[in-house]
Amino acid sequence: MKEFNDNANQKSFSFGEGFRMRQYNYKDLSKADIQKLILRNTDSRNEIRAKVEQIIAEVKAKGDDALKSYALSFEKVELASLFIEKEEINQLADAISEAVKSAIQTAYQNIKKFHESQIYKEEKVETSTGVSCWREVRAIEKVGLYIPGGTAVLPSTFLMLGVPAKIAGCKEIVVCSPPQKDGKVNGYIAYVAQLLGIDKIFLVGGAQAVAAMAYGTESITKVDKIFGPGNQYVTMAKTLVQSTTNTAIDMPAGPSEVLVIADETANPVFVAADLLAQAEHGVDSQAVLVCTNQEMIEQTLVEVERQLAVLPRKEIAAKAIENSYAVLVQDLNQAMDFSNEYAPEHLILATDNWQQITDQIINAGSVFAGNLTPESAGDYASGTNHTLPTSAYARSYSGVSLDSFVKKITFQHISESGIKNLGPTIEILAEIEGLQAHKNAVSVRLSKIKE
Repeated sequence: MKEFNDNANQKSFSFGEGFRMRQYNYKDLSKADIQKLILRNTDSRNEIRAKVEQIIAEVKAKGDDALKSYALSFEKVELASLFIEKEEINQLADAISEAVKSAIQTAYQNIKKFHESQIYKEEKVETSTGVSCWREVRAIEKVGLYIPGGTAVLPSTFLMLGVPAKIAGCKEIVVCSPPQKDGKVNGYIAYVAQLLGIDKIFLVGGAQAVAAMAYGTESITKVDKIFGPGNQYVTMAKTLVQSTTNTAIDMPAGPSEVLVIADETANPVFVAADLLAQAEHGVDSQAVLVCTNQEMIEQTLVEVERQLAVLPRKEIAAKAIENSYAVLVQDLNQAMDFSNEYAPEHLILATDNWQQITDQIINAGSVFAGNLTPESAGDYASGTNHTLPTSAYARSYSGVSLDSFVKKITFQHISESGIKNLGPTIEILAEIEGLQAHKNAVSVRLSKIKE
């Protein structure tokens, strides 16, 4: 793979303290190069898998004791109880400022409005005379919500998962979030629980939380489906429990990522801010810039360096930037070709010409169109869900929605005229497949009608 070099007007951009961001020219990349470039969060030596398998085995064998032991090992907290309940949740929630409460309420209302718009009832369809078919929605009874709390506490994720779960009507909602140093949860998460009417939060994080919800422990109910983003360990745990239990998962939602498509109409200050907003999530996050203009790339990376210097999470963001890169493309169509190969969790169209390319989007978790639409809006308060597929899973998964919390059951009713009309077709098809009992199930009904 050919990296830019200074002699050919191609270079990797080095930041002030030794960090650098790789740069590539699309015309220099073969198909094989592109496939290597878009790989991320791989576990080629199965090191993460082995550790997660061990954690899952411990939780299955030792239940609550294993969860308390992991809290001591990972969060350095000795827990007397694995959960807090309504009274303590209310105390924590009451301690946060009114300004923060107001902001959370605004986000809550927008998320609620967007997800309520997804409620609909399908009509019955008469597929042939006397044969009616339809679908009805039923909520998944027991769901588990994983709310990350490692280097950043995410009450926004609690809103994104809890709001549609409540709208769907899930009977039991199990919430797991890592304990803070005081052995409790952040007051912002407590306030979201209060808004949602959730009276218990389990103080469990990481792969062990996923294992607990998948298999159940003395305190934590086994759930039917697990939701929530996390690091590579959480994502691996979700993948493993889905293959070894009858517990489903929302999607593989691992380390976060953004791909920004920019042209000469973009604002380098905005683009740099968007790249860094993603980079500060964690050291394994990735921020990719795909740009039609070399000067815009250079201006953006200078701005990245300037903004990075004053970020509180500077060290985390800088390491993520090292894991990131820029690609120079010929035009927006070529940019979309690369984006669809990458299949980003977040896709930002930093161009005044965004309407010209939206029809070309095939693979993306969520799209942010235009220069005034930061990805942060979707993370917090515009209303769309921020729990999205990562690591190219946007090729086959959608983000979390109301549909994620329900099942759709098909129904059918056949009248006398319907079985007389459709019965012979069923008999013929059953016979050519050699399934005589299937044919008989129709034949006995037709015989009865003739009598």
